[in-house]
Amino acid sequence: MDREWNDSQPIYRQLRDRVVAMILDGVLQEGDPLPSVRIVAAEYRVNPLTVLKGYQQLVDEGLVESKRGLGMFINTGARNLLLQGERQRFLAEEWPRVHATIQRLGLTPEELDAAAKRKSSSVVALSKTAESKPRKEER
Repeated sequence: MDREWNDSQPIYRQLRDRVVAMILDGVLQEGDPLPSVRIVAAEYRVNPLTVLKGYQQLVDEGLVESKRGLGMFINTGARNLLLQGERQRFLAEEWPRVHATIQRLGLTPEELDAAAKRKSSSVVALSKTAESKPRKEER
């Protein structure tokens, strides 16, 4: 998770959004435990109540369940639930702006495909470069 917070929204909401991104990206799988409130609070230097509030939002949304004495765990179906909600939000909120920009600039589907291919090939090249770098041995 990114260690930087921005001022545009409360930290608990940013924390919630980071966990959601980790679920969507497959970093956290169904049944996986969330890091403890104390660990996250210490690592990111935030109040434990802030972490708890972010986690509670995930519980309220049905994405996470709290198991007394064991911690919080990703619910079965959380990723699918998030994908459905994020797709609807994208189509309702972001796509109209993106589509309007595409129209305004007169971009063709071919140009968009070429740009996407350039982007994906640069990501692959970056990951290969990172893999080929020798890593320092941990002591």
